[in-house]
Amino acid sequence: MSTRELVVLGTASQAPTRTRNHNGYLLRWDGVGFLFDPGEGTQRQMIHAGVSSHDIDHICISHFHGDHCLGLPGVLQRLSLDRMPRPVHAHFPAAGIDFFRRMHHASAFEEVAEVRQRPIERGGAVVTGEFGTLEAVPLDHRIETFGYRLVEPDGLRMLPEQLDRFGVRGPDVGRLQRAGSLRVGDRTVALDQVSEPRPGQRFAFVMDTRLCDGVFELADGADVLVIESTFLDQDARLADEYGHLTAAQAARVAAECGVRTLVLTHFSQRYPELRRFRDEAAAVFDGELVVAEDLMRVPVPPRR
Repeated sequence: MSTRELVVLGTASQAPTRTRNHNGYLLRWDGVGFLFDPGEGTQRQMIHAGVSSHDIDHICISHFHGDHCLGLPGVLQRLSLDRMPRPVHAHFPAAGIDFFRRMHHASAFEEVAEVRQRPIERGGAVVTGEFGTLEAVPLDHRIETFGYRLVEPDGLRMLPEQLDRFGVRGPDVGRLQRAGSLRVGDRTVALDQVSEPRPGQRFAFVMDTRLCDGVFELADGADVLVIESTFLDQDARLADEYGHLTAAQAARVAAECGVRTLVLTHFSQRYPELRRFRDEAAAVFDGELVVAEDLMRVPVPPRR
């Protein structure tokens, strides 16, 4: 059975706390793993969460501020220590390629794993596979920053009652899907007679940005939106000055873009009561709302 879930490894912003590690998020998507923004301590958080280095196929860095990337040296070295048998693709802003190279070889180690660098110049589709397409979209922070979106292509949902009606059974179902039509007895059955459109699912990851067109583009129609909410709305001026979002702004994006599950994260240590983030967001967004905690798992909701 396929698994689609977000494993939260860390939820703090610039400074970690006693209960919140720096950023880190692993998306499990039908056997493919996407590790987003591995901040300091990510390797140890993976152990606590029951995540193996072999679960990682893609590493996605939004930008090169330390709380989003200083765990990278440990993760890359762990891939070699664990003898990762397949290539791992690293996606990151091209402007930070020197930072990536320095962290890749921050200390001496026996490099066994193959890490393929995929610097991002302008955004758009960065990799396509059976999982769909991983896209990058520019955001508005103090340094070059990209958000990411995983888009599954639209497909078809087979209708059992229609298949039964037309006598399509067993291996013939697969033949019909591949060919688009199938001769059954004395008639031809078309695929659209026994199926209906099935929208592909979407996952969006938005870190460290002011409100901008890119935020709304990434969030549009997302089944899960993981989004920074560093500040509360009372500090909206500070949020804009430092290139961040408030909980209310994140919720507004989710509400306007038809998001199904909103995951707030990247909280400033200045706020001891995170219940306020939930209250502020819930006043704007009435969908599924998660205030992220370290080591929690958030399932991608079932298909519409």
